[in-house]
Parts: sequence; structure tokens; C-alpha cells
Amino acid sequence: MALRLEGKQQVVAEVNQIAGSALSAIVADYRGVNVSDMTVLRAKAREAGVYLRVVRNTLARRAVEGTEFECMQEAFVGPSVLAFSMEEPGSAARLLKDFAKGNEHFEVRALALGGTLMGADQLDVLAKLPTREEALALLMQVMQAPIAKLATTLNEVPAKLVRTVAAVRDQKQEAA
Repeated sequence: MALRLEGKQQVVAEVNQIAGSALSAIVADYRGVNVSDMTVLRAKAREAGVYLRVVRNTLARRAVEGTEFECMQEAFVGPSVLAFSMEEPGSAARLLKDFAKGNEHFEVRALALGGTLMGADQLDVLAKLPTREEALALLMQVMQAPIAKLATTLNEVPAKLVRTVAAVRDQKQEAA
């Protein structure tokens, strides 16, 4: 069923609003993927905080105008599904990478991060970005390392003195 003008405007406005607040976006070709697999993908996307939408190419081009994903307009060719990462930049990439492993018909065409268009070969790079919790853990680890090293170094001075005194004691006991 064809959309009327009001419906098209609503779709464009919704996708534009999502694109304005998204961290990364991926365009994929879903030709040949059956409905049950797409339903599973949509459910996993909701759980992962990924906005997933099948949009006509002309509407998608208009929807990304004025956003940092405007660079993706050339990738809107053929049947396209848009995936926007809302919480973490790599969440959509991880989701679509896992889905593509089990579906040989599913093909990622392009992805964008921070206004930069990347090819489908960069999907692994984006998918390997740490989650928010992992990034915070790494940051805390880096912040804690100098303090832990200082504490270890300061603790080593009296420990070395104790070992030296113990060695002198043992040497005097052996001599006597």
C-alpha cells in the first residue's frame, strides 16, 4: 500500500529526528532475507538500543539531510534497511555483523560515524568499539595505574630494608 504525502512526511520527520541524535548509522541490503529473520533482527535491535527501519530510498535521502549522516545518500540504492545506534556507536555494527553471519543474503553497504562515510569493510572496526561500561573500565584502569605503581614503589623501600636486615641476621646466625 502506497503512503500518502502526510505519511511520507511523518516517516521523514521521524527518521530525521532519530538521525539527529544517533551516534552511528548503517545501511544494509536485506534482499533475500525472510520475514521471520527480519522479525528476530528487529527484536534484537530493540534490546540493543538500535533504531532499525526499512525506508524507501527517496525518503531516506530526505530524512538524513541536515544531519551528520548526509554523507550516506549515495548508499541508498535498492532495498535498504537503516540501523541507527542510539546509545553506543558500535551497537548497530555488532548487531548487524552477528546477523550477517547467519544470513548470507544480508549485506552491509555503508556505515557512517561522526559525519564520515566508511565502507562495509570497516564494519569490524566499528563493531569492536568498546561499550560504555568497557570504556569506563579502561579509563579507570588507566587512571588507577600510576597510583598503584606509586604505592608499590613506596612499599618497596621498607620491604627492601627488612629483607636486608633479615639477610644480615641470617648471615650472623650462620657465622656463630
